[in-house]
Amino acid sequence: MGYMGDYSMCICFPKKFGVTEVGPPADVKDAFMAYAAGGGGSCMTVEQLRRFLVEVQGDVEASMEDAERVVEEVLRRRNSGKFTKLGLSLEDFHFYLYSENLNPPLLDQVHQDMTAPLSHYFIYTGHNSYLTGNQISSDCSDVPIIKALKRGLRVVELDLWPNSTKDDVLVLHGWTLTTPVELTKCLRSIKEHAFSASPFPVIITFEDHLTPDLQAKVAQMVMQTFGNMLFYPESDCVKEFPSPEELKHRIIISTKPPKEYLEDKSLSNRRSNSQKDKDSDEDTWGRMSPDLTYDDHKSDCDTSEQSQCDGDNEACYRLLRPSGALAYKSVISIPAGKPKGKLREKLKVENDKVIRLSLGELKFEKAIAYHGTEVVRFTQRNILRVYPKGTRVNSSNYNPLIGWLHGAQMVALNMQGYGKPLRLMHGMFRSNGGCGYVKKPDFLMNVGPNDQVFDAKAKLRVKKILKVKVYMGDGWHLDFKQRHLNLWSPPEFYTRIGIAGVPADKIMKKTKKRKGNWTPVWDEEFTFQLTVPEIALLRVEVHAYNMSDKDYFAGQSCFQVSELRPGFRTMPLFSRKGEQYTSLRLLLRFEFVDVDI
Repeated sequence: MGYMGDYSMCICFPKKFGVTEVGPPADVKDAFMAYAAGGGGSCMTVEQLRRFLVEVQGDVEASMEDAERVVEEVLRRRNSGKFTKLGLSLEDFHFYLYSENLNPPLLDQVHQDMTAPLSHYFIYTGHNSYLTGNQISSDCSDVPIIKALKRGLRVVELDLWPNSTKDDVLVLHGWTLTTPVELTKCLRSIKEHAFSASPFPVIITFEDHLTPDLQAKVAQMVMQTFGNMLFYPESDCVKEFPSPEELKHRIIISTKPPKEYLEDKSLSNRRSNSQKDKDSDEDTWGRMSPDLTYDDHKSDCDTSEQSQCDGDNEACYRLLRPSGALAYKSVISIPAGKPKGKLREKLKVENDKVIRLSLGELKFEKAIAYHGTEVVRFTQRNILRVYPKGTRVNSSNYNPLIGWLHGAQMVALNMQGYGKPLRLMHGMFRSNGGCGYVKKPDFLMNVGPNDQVFDAKAKLRVKKILKVKVYMGDGWHLDFKQRHLNLWSPPEFYTRIGIAGVPADKIMKKTKKRKGNWTPVWDEEFTFQLTVPEIALLRVEVHAYNMSDKDYFAGQSCFQVSELRPGFRTMPLFSRKGEQYTSLRLLLRFEFVDVDI
């Protein structure tokens, strides 16, 4: 009994076991003294803080009002008394720099241009968004959809299949043991949570395995559920996609128009149900039902529709108030095409038409191996979706960077798992205020004087140098339980830090282990040479050394390098699944050096 009492005391009062206050690093002290020198070195005034924000933190537009708000908030949080014109002490200054809320590594608001066409953005995209676990036997549910939308996901994928009586529509992973969920339930949940994390459009991609009657029923469900939130075109021949800004608070449907689906079915029959068709939107497990029937449909773009597009592109995209039963085809705002021919022909850019093309992971790898520049050119106007190969039955993922590096907008990952690819996905879409849309870098959109586009295979020179200094960290005694780390003796923490990006930029380094304190101080600087800094992601992991087994995981972060704010910044840490810890944080300093070419 006495032993259990001692154990409880260890959990409740961890400061008795090595948690000590750590003062400001030497660099923070030096910065404070340099800018507070005029006041005798004991207090940093509002004006001095403003200069520090501009000159060290890179906040070039920082005003006196901004600096005053910082001082007022720091003094309020520290209970340092009433706000005065005197400003901040050294301890106040360190408190400010070491606060994730007051001094984060990224801007917390949308700051990129959102008025370009959708094809100009990387879009936060999920694969089989309804699955709770593996691809074969897990449950289908609206719960993972809700969770993903709350994280900022903007593209939800639903596989549509008839029920057993062929009179209703279910969402499930076809030809597997997954238990279905009703389409209406998924649609209602999307409506309720679509804009809880971002005002920018949610795109629903349908993998459609339905008869024409059920397609019409889906159109009716979509219209009744979303009402005026639904955005749909009056004409199919769209020369350019609208912008995220134009489509705020709108729901967009993307799938293959019925005529194209008919052609796909006909082709599938001629192939005698071959399992080798990797050009399909569906993966290995999502083949088409053999007993479906189809009606003929009119041409995609008749003469009157073409004349509308030739005159004014706005005629092709209108915000219409739904009235009556609209045909399935009429609710499709982003048509998913399946061009005929070989892979290179599928990547042909049409001057008078834009589409969404889906390629499986293996087909995409082949495309970039043999037609890399054609992929980049295609994605300048059209939307390319890449999805995991069908053999990833455990819901693992591929490296999303290969898609982003070639301009693919919808790099679809399984959101229900965890691992490095999903951490990179989370890191990319923490950018731009976490709105789910990240502007593609200019080099992916540029066309040279000889019509050349970016070639990912070309050898590139170093364009930018990133210097990262890792000062200190804390919060483990608050966020980690006994089962995670040994509270009886403080762990030996070390930090791994590096770059995920093009092969030339990819590297991981690590600090020395720091023993004997729950608030480790490393004070080590690392330098990274970047050839493609616009795509690069900074990876940070903290581990605790374990002599007898695998080292303990103690938090991770990932951020887009081009979004990092220079100067002293406090970086939050996340779990393996990307959930932010309450107290874990690191104090770092970022410095960027441009390299003359």
